[in-house]
Amino acid sequence: MGAGGRSFEGKKSKSDVLQRVPHSKPPFTLGELKKVIPPHCFQRSIPQSFSYLVYDLTIAFLFFYIATNYFQNLPQPLSNLAWPLYWMCQGCILTGVWVIAHECGHHAFSNYQWLDDTVGLILHSALLVPYFSWKFSHRRHHSNTGSLDRDEVFVPKFKSEIRGFAKHLNNPPGRVIILLVQLTLGWPLYLLFNASGRHYERFACHYDPYSPIYLDSERTLILISDAGVLAVIYGLYCLVAARGLIWVLCVYGGPLLIVNGFLVLITYLQHTHPSLPHYDSTEWDWLRGALATADRDYGILNKVFHNITDTHVAHHLFSTMPHYHAMEATKAIKLILGNYYQFVGTPIFKAMWREVKECIYVEPDEGDQKKGVYWYKNKL
Repeated sequence: MGAGGRSFEGKKSKSDVLQRVPHSKPPFTLGELKKVIPPHCFQRSIPQSFSYLVYDLTIAFLFFYIATNYFQNLPQPLSNLAWPLYWMCQGCILTGVWVIAHECGHHAFSNYQWLDDTVGLILHSALLVPYFSWKFSHRRHHSNTGSLDRDEVFVPKFKSEIRGFAKHLNNPPGRVIILLVQLTLGWPLYLLFNASGRHYERFACHYDPYSPIYLDSERTLILISDAGVLAVIYGLYCLVAARGLIWVLCVYGGPLLIVNGFLVLITYLQHTHPSLPHYDSTEWDWLRGALATADRDYGILNKVFHNITDTHVAHHLFSTMPHYHAMEATKAIKLILGNYYQFVGTPIFKAMWREVKECIYVEPDEGDQKKGVYWYKNKL
């Protein structure tokens, strides 16, 4: 899926030279891209949006019912295998639920902001995500994608910022450690400490209404987000008291760990590749920043994740478009985007390893220090 346009991962050229994404001002405008997309792609349907949510929640309930009613009857070896399988399957489905909440944050679920925020708050809180806190920081990410100064997530480091211990992790065992920490702790560390996010002059936390991430007018909604998460934590506490910690970890904790891992992985790979440019304040503009992203192929999981994986370029260009129209829109705009459309077809596990190995810091090309365009340099 997502084939066509520019593919970084076809057969290597004879010279095996990395083909970079164009970083000059595009020969088209956002308005011209919008004109080639069928108008119905921008229409949001409440029944259609809810149909995807009901489908996901139904599958999630079936997984929960099977796990809690039948796993206990399995012999020990099979039971030990069944629970990890449940975690993975349930985690994938709940990642789809997370994506629908993400749509709510972009006002892509319905034509009613209050409905989008209500659904988004409930779904994200259930997954221990502070809905409005994330919504506001994610909106700023979309407003500043590709900017070294103002982007909010996976902001690249300069070579001078790489600390000594990072050099000691630039080897196979070190990369395994980096990936394990990133996929298990990366999401909570981002929410709690803004890890891998934009640099602020003081402590930044998604749960703090006075965090520098937010405006004064947003602080009340940050508190509502916190209240939603605390309500779910209290519910989990009651479940632990009634059913035991192990039961809650097996039924809820395992799938949540998978969800958090996929959130980090999907976002990381969408914005990290040796061919993607990054810009300083002298060169950045919104359209080129939005185009400095990549569609990825997760196979059958593309559908499970509501195509957030392989329509990410279109999503950055038109973030209020519902996910169920994004594939059609992607096919339409690829004809105009040409080489500005970025599709990376590398198998995901291989891509994870390559990016953690090669995308360590950014630098301008030699002789281009004043041009404001930076690239991952691939080696320490």
